[in-house]
Amino acid sequence: MTTLVESLVGAVKLLFTFDSELVSITLLSLYVSLLGVFFAGLLAVPFAVLLGTKKFRGKKLVVNLINTFMGLPPVIVGLFLFLLFSRQGALGGTGLLFTPEIMALAQFIIAFPIITGVTLSAYEGVEKDVIDLIVSLGTNPRQRTWLTLFEMRYGILTALMAGLGRAFSEVGAVIIVGGNIRHQTRLLTTAIVLETSRGEFETAIALGLILLSLAFIINYALTVVREGGRE
Repeated sequence: MTTLVESLVGAVKLLFTFDSELVSITLLSLYVSLLGVFFAGLLAVPFAVLLGTKKFRGKKLVVNLINTFMGLPPVIVGLFLFLLFSRQGALGGTGLLFTPEIMALAQFIIAFPIITGVTLSAYEGVEKDVIDLIVSLGTNPRQRTWLTLFEMRYGILTALMAGLGRAFSEVGAVIIVGGNIRHQTRLLTTAIVLETSRGEFETAIALGLILLSLAFIINYALTVVREGGRE
């Protein structure tokens, strides 16, 4: 119990003194996660809407694949990218292995099906009467798409927040392709693993508190936007 209390006190001191290493790790985590989720959302949202509006052979298979990949084990993503971008891999010449960019790519792959699946659910949740009303107004396809997106805006926001939350908490894939290199590819989650294994519990707890704070901010922002929309 004494060790826990001492570690908590030490962690709080590190936070309030704005320890340079904690700041560096936090900023890198934000960069990697936001970069990966930004591009995932940029592609996943239109893809989900297109999937919801179009009827084609094999649509159920595609939806089932998306639902399956929503629970894709991150270590598989890490292994795939490592083999692809290693020196012997097809893209080994790019030199992206053990860089923040390939970690963002890993988070992109993980976040894409999550954002797609949640957005698709939001599209399917739009009432048929609303869609019929949009069509009855004599709108063209582009206008119908934008009006439908407006109706499902909170669902899209939920999808993006879910993807971002998943990206922030990722460990397996980023530690494989990033290598957890100090000042280069060390993120909040990978640093927590390392510091815990070293017995540096003060630093590990401080990093954990930062991670929890980021998760709280994401959820709180989502709640505020939803409540503001209802009002």
